[in-house]
Amino acid sequence: MSLSRKRKKELRRLQKEATQLWESQQVVVGHAADVAREASRQLGSLGREQVLPVVQDTYNRRFAPVVDQGVKIGRHVVDDKVVPIVGGVVGSALTAWDYANAKRHGVAAPAPRGAFGKKQKSGPGLGSVVAIILGAAAAVGVLYAAWQALRADDELWVADDPLSAPDA
Repeated sequence: MSLSRKRKKELRRLQKEATQLWESQQVVVGHAADVAREASRQLGSLGREQVLPVVQDTYNRRFAPVVDQGVKIGRHVVDDKVVPIVGGVVGSALTAWDYANAKRHGVAAPAPRGAFGKKQKSGPGLGSVVAIILGAAAAVGVLYAAWQALRADDELWVADDPLSAPDA
């Protein structure tokens, strides 16, 4: 296909204008990238200088005391409540174990704590009750797990007779 001279000249001019437009757009896009980069830098500086101190101050005034108080209460509960109870449970269990071993072997049992003029407590103590409850909960858990494993579930059982091949 041959083009006339006039068409070729118009196409070259149009191509030149398109190239100039593309170059000017590249300059504008480059300038927009520079502006966006500077805006990002300014935003980061504003965040570090203005926002971050306010957030840190609010955290230190409102949240840090609550968190510290929660940690202090948790530490108090563990140190003053849980550890003595667990120690009592373990101590009671070991004492019961010692008495059972002494009785089984026919050895004289060690003297109970209250043998020196103090009145002995009658009945199980708090540690014994907690140990009994934990033991009962563990037993229930074991029984439930065994029941789940051994219950009659048709999909879990293997058939006694081999399956026949399907008819083709």
